[in-house]
Amino acid sequence: MKFLFPFIFLILYVQVSLGQIRNKYLISFDNAAHHEATVNITFPNLPGNTVSLHMSRTSPGRYALHEFSKNIYNLKITNSKGKEVDVVKPNLHQWDIANHDGTVNVSYTLFANRGDGTYPIIDETHAIINNPATFMFSSDTEDRPIEITYQLREDLQWKIATQMRSAGGTIFLADNLQDFMDSPALLGNFTITQHEVTSGNEKYNIKFALQHNGTEEETDAFFDQIKKIVDVQKEVFGGYPSFDQNEYTFLASFMPQVARDGMEHRNSTVITNPKSIADGGMRDNISTFAHEFFHAWNVERIRPESLEPFDFSKANVSGELWFAEGFTSYYTGVTLCRAGIITLDEYISDITQTYNKVWTSAGLKNFNVIEMSKKAPFVDAAKTIDPVNKKNTFVSYYSYGNMLGLALDLSLRNYKDDLNLDDFMKLFWTKYGKTEIPYTLKKIQVTLQEYAGDSFANDFFENHIYNSQVPDFKKLLSLMGLTLISDRTPYIGAEVEFTKKGLARISEYTSQGTPAYEAGLEKEDLIISIDNKSFSDIEQYNEVVKKTIPGRKVEVKFKRHGVDRSTFVKIDETPFREIIRASKESEKAVSKRFKWLGVK
Repeated sequence: MKFLFPFIFLILYVQVSLGQIRNKYLISFDNAAHHEATVNITFPNLPGNTVSLHMSRTSPGRYALHEFSKNIYNLKITNSKGKEVDVVKPNLHQWDIANHDGTVNVSYTLFANRGDGTYPIIDETHAIINNPATFMFSSDTEDRPIEITYQLREDLQWKIATQMRSAGGTIFLADNLQDFMDSPALLGNFTITQHEVTSGNEKYNIKFALQHNGTEEETDAFFDQIKKIVDVQKEVFGGYPSFDQNEYTFLASFMPQVARDGMEHRNSTVITNPKSIADGGMRDNISTFAHEFFHAWNVERIRPESLEPFDFSKANVSGELWFAEGFTSYYTGVTLCRAGIITLDEYISDITQTYNKVWTSAGLKNFNVIEMSKKAPFVDAAKTIDPVNKKNTFVSYYSYGNMLGLALDLSLRNYKDDLNLDDFMKLFWTKYGKTEIPYTLKKIQVTLQEYAGDSFANDFFENHIYNSQVPDFKKLLSLMGLTLISDRTPYIGAEVEFTKKGLARISEYTSQGTPAYEAGLEKEDLIISIDNKSFSDIEQYNEVVKKTIPGRKVEVKFKRHGVDRSTFVKIDETPFREIIRASKESEKAVSKRFKWLGVK
């Protein structure tokens, strides 16, 4: 036995030691004026004879390919003694190393000049570091802890905000590659403030790190709006998520050089806007804060199985984005209304726009909302140079899911007085969010069956998820004292803009089923006259269309590829609808609306 104890101790020591092996990263910003950073990485104790290094091709929360390796150069890969190793590069984002000595050291220069929720930006005002676009990783050590050191620009008084665990100073820790890639950082001389909230017996700090050129008073006023959002959304789910380190951080940049964007993460979000608070940045972007914080529940913890684990080597396809993104979009407007940040009339105006964007789209004839969700890699910040026929093939899963969220919420409230989407989301949170069990499309339907009964759930899914039937919004909205109306104005169905020469050019592909499409009119056609009436600006054009008669065919003269042509267009009534308050609101409707939106 006396020989056994040292052996057991040795095994335990080796296990503990191996558990502490970390891949170590360091990033510095000496050349920030030229948007460059220097990255150094050490991969120690590597298994086997060959190791593969990668740059990600995509980023959590984004679905299109981005090929981040295009922005790294001055690459050097050595072993523990500083000797360069042999590298085989099977593709543009992978480096295979065979003759390492158990350690691989990597250094390279990163160029970064797009500030948003996907790409990094580096300059002398601040830096936003989105890790998939910034750091190489080893596919052979994905489960290892990661240690990163940010070498801050002390001359610029930079500090750091991130959701990662602090190891002291500017060193931070991530549990593994997935955790690391999901953990952005804001570096700069930013303003930071925080708000303590409680959920059960737990206390959490909600932090707001803001890089901007404004005042502390503006920051405080903005944070007051955020605090209202945080409180309202807690009520939807009945409590906050168990935030790691008991913190959630809004990483925000309102600087003129950034793009407008928002991206969710497990315990933080990156939100960027080129407008200052004084220039309307608060009003312009407050909905993004509501949207991204809701994601702390819906998508970060209530997570589709199709996105687990996130694959950094290819496009990630999910048929559930209508629920993950679309229902989050629905609750964005509901949150702002319940928090008193927007008025009832503003909310009605917003859903009117979304209603028309979705239900007038010809794309519904070709794909259901599941298929629209799967198209995300083609549209989510994706770049193409060839023309695409989105007018007839795509409806945003954000907007489509928003409308389905509205339809489901109002349908539940109409079905039984004590049913509503909030309580369904609470149930779904309990089953798949708190437990962090990834869900499938079928599990959404089964949970709705559990909540509202088989008949209700199956009808909703069959009609509106598997098929693209328009819900009976006229009936559903009337229950809330709202009316869906049409002004029945004449409609051709061609989007027109005027050139500098005063010519009416069709600016978008025409939609299937519209009078313009059926008559053969298409993008880039120049409309010369309608019913022998000409025009030289958009006001005159609209006046001519307005004087046509629905149901009647009129001659349209146009020019295509320099050739004069003509066709006959059968004028229709506009398909666009407006949502307004009913002229006579019953007390019951007002009461239902108050329970729904918190306003009368």
